[in-house]
Amino acid sequence: MRTSRSAVISVGVALAATVGAVLATPAVAVDPEPHQERRVTVEYFPEPGGEGRRTEVPATTEAATGRATARGVAPAAGTTDGEVGEVSVTGPSADRLDVVIIGDGYTADEQDAFHTAAAGKWADITGIEPYASYQGLMNVWTVDAVSAESGITGDPGTDVVKNTALGSYFWCSETERLICADIDKVASYAAKAPEADLVIVVSNSTKYGGAGYSGLEAEGYPFDGVSTLSSDNAQSSMIAAHEIAHSVGLLADEYTYDSYGTWPGGEVTDINSSTFTAEKMAANRTKWYRWLGESDPTGGTVGTYEGSSYYPFGIYRPTSNSLMRALNVRDFNLPGREAMIAGFYREANALSSKVGTSSAVLRTGRIKVSRAELTGLAAPELRWYVDGVRVKRAQGLTTVVPAALGVRADGRTHTVTVESADRTRSIRDPEVRAEATQSMSWTVKASGHTAHKRH
Repeated sequence: MRTSRSAVISVGVALAATVGAVLATPAVAVDPEPHQERRVTVEYFPEPGGEGRRTEVPATTEAATGRATARGVAPAAGTTDGEVGEVSVTGPSADRLDVVIIGDGYTADEQDAFHTAAAGKWADITGIEPYASYQGLMNVWTVDAVSAESGITGDPGTDVVKNTALGSYFWCSETERLICADIDKVASYAAKAPEADLVIVVSNSTKYGGAGYSGLEAEGYPFDGVSTLSSDNAQSSMIAAHEIAHSVGLLADEYTYDSYGTWPGGEVTDINSSTFTAEKMAANRTKWYRWLGESDPTGGTVGTYEGSSYYPFGIYRPTSNSLMRALNVRDFNLPGREAMIAGFYREANALSSKVGTSSAVLRTGRIKVSRAELTGLAAPELRWYVDGVRVKRAQGLTTVVPAALGVRADGRTHTVTVESADRTRSIRDPEVRAEATQSMSWTVKASGHTAHKRH
């Protein structure tokens, strides 16, 4: 993650330790104090390919009456419980958006099946643009969570109760396709990975279902979003693709509830919702006006289509349909795609280097940088500058010598800068273009130590 993570790590470790202590505490034969239930908002999709719905659910399994499925039985010695694996690691966590995938309802003998499911689900998600083109900005880890029993509660029916590591269960809040999990237990496992910006819980089931928890950092968790989904249902992957877009792209839901009626307020801050018609949007040069009239990957053209952010009237979305409206389409619309790319760059660095953080950079020494491998929609360009003047012959180089760039042995201090700019056509907003432009600078002298700057 691009921002400072020391505080996040501390919270995650502390939370993991707290949860672990709770699980390790033996039961006592006294009536517990009345439990004050913590509730959080989740999103779910009642039918494959359908529109979403939102509701409140208990944050922990124990808070769900009659659903205490994860009884805290420690896995047998010699299991892989808590073991961290790699699906795709593209760079240091400090420079990446880190996704952690945890399995639930997999016994010690079923961890290979979990790893297969995790890789398959991530392949499904990254088959969608712009996930596909910007995988190089993400790390994906797995964490083994060994369950005492195979499968999860509520599958196939309400009479089925399983003892699982994360307490996943269908019929959460009396809704069949809504899979909830114990978020405290999820956090304790996620904390074992190098980082956890986003978490996906893969529940061992062929039955369609899942959910999206967002805004969890505000609840004190070290990550913002958790997506739950069933492992062996092909359509469940779309739930995570949608949910990650809330956390990374800051995108709003574009579906509506008939009962909400007409939007009662003024203009909204949501990237993909607006009270402006196309005419007003163009006149005010705001929101997605740069995309108006363009052919869209979802079909049709970008415009202003009435109904968004749960209100069917008085507020508009960019296209008739998109991944933020229903799961029967595998595409973000153009404004949503741009927002996702902006989010990737907010969370990750495309450019990094081990050179110059604490040692001298000599004019005859080497400066080596690494750039994330981006494909498809992405169009990264690497440029070098000396004292603000571009050195065109050095374009695209990942290793340079300051002297070869034109730094003279004149006893003066010079600045060498490398800039990575994404020239993708999927970006039109100058503010997003600036987000997708990253640079590093070194002060170069004939001798002495250097200052290393990052922008």
